[in-house]
Amino acid sequence: MTSFDPRLTPARPDLAARHLEGKVAAGRFADGETRAVIEPQVAVRRSPSPDALLDTEALMGERVTVYETSEEGWAWVQLEADGYVGFMPANGLAAPGPAPTHRVSALRTLVFPAPSFKLPLSGALPLGSRVAVARMEGRFAVTASGGYVPAQHLAPVDSREPDFVAVAERFLGTPYLWGGKTSLGLDCSGLVQVALTACGIACPRDTYMQVTALGEAVADGIRRRGDLIFWKGHVAIARDEITMIHANVFHMAVAIEPIDDAIARIRQKDGDVTSVRRLAGSIT
Repeated sequence: MTSFDPRLTPARPDLAARHLEGKVAAGRFADGETRAVIEPQVAVRRSPSPDALLDTEALMGERVTVYETSEEGWAWVQLEADGYVGFMPANGLAAPGPAPTHRVSALRTLVFPAPSFKLPLSGALPLGSRVAVARMEGRFAVTASGGYVPAQHLAPVDSREPDFVAVAERFLGTPYLWGGKTSLGLDCSGLVQVALTACGIACPRDTYMQVTALGEAVADGIRRRGDLIFWKGHVAIARDEITMIHANVFHMAVAIEPIDDAIARIRQKDGDVTSVRRLAGSIT
């Protein structure tokens, strides 16, 4: 049988996706069912336990394929957007409703139960969430589920941000959180993925995936805005020839710092830069 990346392949010894039959060994195969994320963000974990490692997060409006739901309420899924496989609470999923029409373009927006900013909140949605807007009412967009969202915090679902570095800079000061991808906390590859996704650029979730999937390698010492700087297990985004932005444990936050200073510090613990990669058409 062929070997597959377990983080991107819905296959376990006891269960695998139907389309993998004949390619992997499993006790049984399932077709899977499409579900939509109905919470602002839902943890995707390595195993079906609230104490398990947080691998990533799925955001409101994302589609997933569910291959199994346990009696304990865990769904084993594959995310549609980046193919990531893991376990999430089944109560954060539901049958898909109307197709999303808008995406959240603010770092985080608020949801109200009626068209008044003075009312207690119904919830909050992170950047990149997707919602179906049923109608506009004054300064609010009314979602298909009945929430009232400030209209200026939304953009058409197929619209694109022009500068992914500027998107990343909006997260400055956000706490570092392994597996996170919102303004409540995110990690280095999560920052890159969220920023690129906002610009309509497909991006895998983890650093080891990004270093092979994104852009082309550039010569040592050449840096310009938008270059991705990789170490083993870490990634940063160049803002210009001198500075970079990254979510990192040293600052326990998204921080901007001189590239040369970061390289010298990281070299002591994790070694040298492994690659600098440039996306086609990246900002100069």
